[in-house]
Amino acid sequence: MTGENCTRVTHFILLGLTEHPRLKPILFALFLGSYVLTLVGNLSIVVLVRVSPQLRTPMYFFLSNLSFLDICYSCAISPKMLLDLSQKHTAISFPGCILQFHFYAVFVTAEVYLLAAMAYDRYVAICNPLLYGVIMSPGLCRCLVAGSYLAGLLNALAHTSALLRLSFCGPQVINNFFCDGPPLFVLSSTDTWVNEVVMFLFVGFNWTATNLLIIVSYARVAATIVRMPSAEGRRKACSTCASHLASVTVFYLSAAFNYMQPSSMNSMENKKIASIFYSIIVPMLNPLIYSLRNKEVKHAIINIINTISRKMCF
Repeated sequence: MTGENCTRVTHFILLGLTEHPRLKPILFALFLGSYVLTLVGNLSIVVLVRVSPQLRTPMYFFLSNLSFLDICYSCAISPKMLLDLSQKHTAISFPGCILQFHFYAVFVTAEVYLLAAMAYDRYVAICNPLLYGVIMSPGLCRCLVAGSYLAGLLNALAHTSALLRLSFCGPQVINNFFCDGPPLFVLSSTDTWVNEVVMFLFVGFNWTATNLLIIVSYARVAATIVRMPSAEGRRKACSTCASHLASVTVFYLSAAFNYMQPSSMNSMENKKIASIFYSIIVPMLNPLIYSLRNKEVKHAIINIINTISRKMCF
């Protein structure tokens, strides 16, 4: 019935972060700065890990992949958001909207699993330091990263397939700054119960499985730290875990708030704010969180600067 007298939507209008013309230039400057910092910071981590022999360890292998994922899903969202803030017309084609949602889902889900793999890496490093090199072999590290990308791809295919079964006949205004599931469900002219169940089940499974691994890993880490006789050893162990825990907390809480509830239970405005945290702020902060408190990264940066300086002198 819906399909017979339905004029299919060919494009959507992204409502964006604000409709106030005076706020748009301010937000454009802020988010352009955050996007540049995201790209520069994460690309620096990727390059630094590849060129520094002292950073060729499982921990930094995972960190470089985390930075790569941050770059990818920032590029899936921020350029269009910045373009919309700089102009009056904020349309996105229907295929473009579906593609943006798909690639965003791939990268953000892969990051969830990669964060869990990083928690396991910290567990092995602190609880089994003598066997760390054997357990966290290059083969296992590559498998964990590949598994993260595969989980992201499968999750995105499930959500995208469910989204393509919906009909959109109008309205066509998306109350968000990018194409995401919950704001699109509101616009559908067909029943979205299946989509919301799929989203709740898949996001619930991803969130529960990865959180369970993180919680168990850090519970074992905490027990090991308590038994350490040296205060310096406890401080060093806590320092290596603090950055990861800070990143995980902001990312998981904001993502869970956005996806783990039906669309009717929260206003789109609240979900929009949560989206800003895990899609824009977390990718920008990750390089700072992981590098500022890390002596090895600082030493690697100093070594590269010294090497470049010596070459310039000659």
